[in-house]
Amino acid sequence: MNKKPTTKKSTWTFLTNTSHVLLCLATNPSMLTREIAVEVGITERAVLRIIKELVEEEFITIVKNGRCNTYSIDETKPLKHPIEEHCTIGAILNLLKK
Repeated sequence: MNKKPTTKKSTWTFLTNTSHVLLCLATNPSMLTREIAVEVGITERAVLRIIKELVEEEFITIVKNGRCNTYSIDETKPLKHPIEEHCTIGAILNLLKK
């Protein structure tokens, strides 16, 4: 009996959720966390956690505009892993922007 090979869709992505959030903010600094969550495919709570980590590590700053936030990315910050630490966040984001 011949079995057909099953075609299982791969679930991995090249970039992390953190880089996806950064890319959303680089494209639209006033994007709502709800919109980011939909775009990235994660929960709003996960987006808030990622933003909190990025603020704590000074990769982004938040400017309050009434009830809305605008996010500013420090594009001069180097990436964290030793393999990519020679690149800045700005250089990578500029390559990936839509």
